[in-house]
Amino acid sequence: MTDCIAVIDIGKTNKKILLFDKLFKVIYRKFIRFQELTDDDGFPCDDIDAIEKWIFSEIKSVQEQGIYNIKAINFSTHGATVVYLDKDGNRVAPVYNYFKTLDDIDFKPLYDKWGGADDFSRETASPAYGMLNSGLQMYWQKHCKPQHWEKVAHILHYPQYLSYLFTKNAKADFTSIGAHTALWNFDNMQYHSWVTDEGIKLPLPEDGSKATVVDVNGQQIAVGMGLHDSSASIVPLLRKSKEEFVLLSTGTWIICMNPFSKEKLTLEQLQKNCLCFMTPSKQQVKSSMRFLGHAHELYSEALSAHFSVDVDTHMSLDLDKDLVQKTIDSNRTFLLPQVVDGTFKVDTKTLQPFTTYQDAYCQLMFEISTKVVNDVKLILDEESTIKHLFLSGGFNNNSWFVYFIEQLMPNFTLELSDIKNESALGAALLMDSYLA
Repeated sequence: MTDCIAVIDIGKTNKKILLFDKLFKVIYRKFIRFQELTDDDGFPCDDIDAIEKWIFSEIKSVQEQGIYNIKAINFSTHGATVVYLDKDGNRVAPVYNYFKTLDDIDFKPLYDKWGGADDFSRETASPAYGMLNSGLQMYWQKHCKPQHWEKVAHILHYPQYLSYLFTKNAKADFTSIGAHTALWNFDNMQYHSWVTDEGIKLPLPEDGSKATVVDVNGQQIAVGMGLHDSSASIVPLLRKSKEEFVLLSTGTWIICMNPFSKEKLTLEQLQKNCLCFMTPSKQQVKSSMRFLGHAHELYSEALSAHFSVDVDTHMSLDLDKDLVQKTIDSNRTFLLPQVVDGTFKVDTKTLQPFTTYQDAYCQLMFEISTKVVNDVKLILDEESTIKHLFLSGGFNNNSWFVYFIEQLMPNFTLELSDIKNESALGAALLMDSYLA
């Protein structure tokens, strides 16, 4: 049998299991999508029961095949998702969707008690995102869902909950705690005092390379604590690259990540949509995060309707370098607002000036690229010598985006990452000592 590491990779849309061999090559991959349910307020949420059953079923299926010998299991999931457990380890609330709005609570009293929203958000390196701040989810749960809160004994982020299903150990890791949760004070690199003040009890985060050996269907397997997917995606590059870099991780979100920043997050950076993540070993990752991949999806649909073409027309659209330069020279922006968030919607009137799909798409990519370039510059330290960019994710194959970045940042080297399944690979690499 082939020794391997199994990674459960949970995205908002696709849930995957991947097996990595000793060379960290994917030797098995399977994915599934689940229909959403609704939470106790009628808002869509994950069918966590179905997801759990699928995970256990897939692990057992791999074991029963007799082809792969699972030496370790780890987990990578999207952030801003927490699970509440009672003293017996049973869930006491739905697994809420981070798109849910928190209109029934005012966070101002919390902010005011700790120096105001600006100071609070800067210290925790967490822009005021509401449900996207998992710490504020806990605050909301305590004050608005007392019927749940009175039963809560453990609070786990999504990756650690999946690990808990196997180990029954309540753990925390740095990547999940540090991912715009409003729980961590990045000035002193420990939980923020408001957490204790509110009586919120959380495990102390541990190094992500630690695992617990447990019995899984009669086999002794090392089970990792799991980690936040965006933070996991930078692990392979930290191990591979011999020079400092910024990672452009592109998908629904476009996240610019600088794991070499030594400067604290400033209020100016915070107000311009910057934040911090953490590596599995507690290293700050100065970052910016925008919903630009989502905006690209919405405009792809709008362009399809406006020009009566297929929604994926951009995927086969030949790059026109002269048009790119002309668009850069004109330096106009009118498709995207300054802030692109979950409320963004395409104004079809903005498409009226364009006579061709190509012109409109070029303008869209210019505006997306310009925002990304500005974000990269924002997360560089004042004395930074970084001149290397890695591009990963969906825009890796977008020649328009690649060329715009190269033209807008001529003093930087842009390298297209050849690493696939970055988040899952990062989770697997942390279990490397258990594959020996």
